[in-house]
Amino acid sequence: MSLSLGQIMLYVNDQQTSLQFWIEKIGFKLIAENDEGDFKWYEVASSEQTETTIVLQDKQTVAKMSPELNLGTPSLMFYTTDIEKLYQTYKNKEITVGELVEMPFGKVFNFADNEENYFAVMEKN
Repeated sequence: MSLSLGQIMLYVNDQQTSLQFWIEKIGFKLIAENDEGDFKWYEVASSEQTETTIVLQDKQTVAKMSPELNLGTPSLMFYTTDIEKLYQTYKNKEITVGELVEMPFGKVFNFADNEENYFAVMEKN
């Protein structure tokens, strides 16, 4: 028996704007969407073949349905093989990025989405 990470729930205030950010700025693809009345979500990923996806869910709707959930931003680390190029691409797309720094384990920077949720990127060869 094995266990793998399938979906990461990202609770957002504006699903449409967040969807645009992940597709247009980050370059992810829309994998699936669901519109069951008041419960709408969008599933995005770097490719259709990836094992793990991000599901953009409406924060207010989820809070009403499951008030016990922690709706904070998950701490995510993305990997890239060319961090300098990705860093410059994000800057050119006017994405808020932190400083590109050299750590003992490699180069890393963070970036913010349209709702000021921060995520990290690390170079991994």
